[in-house]
Amino acid sequence: MSTQPAVTAVILAGGRGRRMGGEDKGLIELNGRPLVQHVISAIQPQVAAILINANRNQERYAAFGYPVIADSLLDYQGPLAGFIAAMQAVATEDMLTLPCDGPLVPPDLVERLYEARQLAGADIAVAHDGDRLQPVYALIPKRLADSLQRYLDRGDRKIDLWYEEHRVAHADFSDIPRTFINVNTLQERDNLQGSAA
Repeated sequence: MSTQPAVTAVILAGGRGRRMGGEDKGLIELNGRPLVQHVISAIQPQVAAILINANRNQERYAAFGYPVIADSLLDYQGPLAGFIAAMQAVATEDMLTLPCDGPLVPPDLVERLYEARQLAGADIAVAHDGDRLQPVYALIPKRLADSLQRYLDRGDRKIDLWYEEHRVAHADFSDIPRTFINVNTLQERDNLQGSAA
């Protein structure tokens, strides 16, 4: 097994939270802790650094002890806006992206993505749950920043179409599809109470 390079986790907390009634999803509590804290606790042992991408409540996010960066594009333009802001900020060769509202992060998320990318000789590794791609769970090299900037400058925002411009490996998570349960509503949060640490 080849040595995994240093990775920065970028926790995406920059959305509007429309389905949560405008609430900031990362700060919604699950089992007495904000969702983003569940993600931080799970990913911290797997990475060299953590950044939080947030467009509001930045002081509250900064209180978790990690740098907070806003989108460089205005008006909540989706995950790629967080990707490009992070690529301009990370010091490591690779970044791992994952959402603030997915508290069931497995302990080998980075390892699986890295191995899938290595085996395929790919540029990017994206998680696959057995049924569908999970595009915001991805391992992306910082060197693709110029490619992403050109894509965004054309006015494109669809994450899948940018991936199609590169060689992408699908990392198999079909054995643990619960990894990708995310909390979009208070009912979904209530359904998870007790099942996330």
